[in-house]
Amino acid sequence: MGPTANNKDRRIVASLGLNLDEQKAVDRFRKNVVEPSMTSVVILDFWAEWCGPCKALTPVLEKVAADYADKGVVLAKVNVDEEQFIASQFQVRSIPTVYAMFQGQPVADLTSARSESQLKQVLDQLLAQLPVGGAVGEAKAEIAQFIAMADEILAEGDADRAAGIYGQVVEMAPENAAAHGGLVRALTQSGRIEEARAALAAAEAVESIAGDPQLAQARAGLDLLADKPEDGELAALRDKAAAEPADMDARLAYAEAAFAAGERDAAANELLAMIEADREWNEGAARAKLLQIFEAVGLEDAWVVATRRRLSRLLFG
Repeated sequence: MGPTANNKDRRIVASLGLNLDEQKAVDRFRKNVVEPSMTSVVILDFWAEWCGPCKALTPVLEKVAADYADKGVVLAKVNVDEEQFIASQFQVRSIPTVYAMFQGQPVADLTSARSESQLKQVLDQLLAQLPVGGAVGEAKAEIAQFIAMADEILAEGDADRAAGIYGQVVEMAPENAAAHGGLVRALTQSGRIEEARAALAAAEAVESIAGDPQLAQARAGLDLLADKPEDGELAALRDKAAAEPADMDARLAYAEAAFAAGERDAAANELLAMIEADREWNEGAARAKLLQIFEAVGLEDAWVVATRRRLSRLLFG
């Protein structure tokens, strides 16, 4: 399916002679429509608040865009009253006017397709012809391979090398939560705590991934590993916990230090023993600490799965 009527190329480009408001309008259009259209089909809907048919069409467009989101279709709406310059560039004479945009150009006029089935029929034809997400899909696959490589290297204990790979991926894909989380975990495990804190702060400043569970996991690990005990301190804490088993605070301090020192089996054994002795101590602090460790290591980790089974048997067996 080719360009719209009259074969006009209505791409909006910045050029000399635009005033400040027009340049701002072009910048908004580039960000909201042109850039997404580089890898997706953008349904571009020209509408206005006073337009009854526009409001009737909106839920249809929204549903179709949602149904086709995983195929690379997004919806962008342009209010003709607020964006008169953009509407004039597209020679919008009546509304609703709806185009399909790809790589900065209109590739189909969807204005006459008012029903869900009509819109989907046109989109199916477009998606069969256009290389939607092609290069991006390959890039995502490559990034996933790098992250998997770094995960494996980190699991083998080479935290510095893993941090280098994660860092490269963060530069390539600054909104990839897995790369950011991996970088924080690798820096933490290599003892570069201040760098890990800085990397976590940078990741949490990226709005699109700020609440991602992978960052929460990285933070949990950083909180647990930040206070690694000095030489001899762990042994002293171990001796005190063993000598005074009724001193739950001492036992918890030892478990925390053991995990921070990389002795997670020792930490888990101590916490499980504390739960067995008094699961309600300090409002379940030992169980809460063990769950925090699970989150830091990763709930899919084989060690976590095995240790969770031990906890379940203890609590429900």
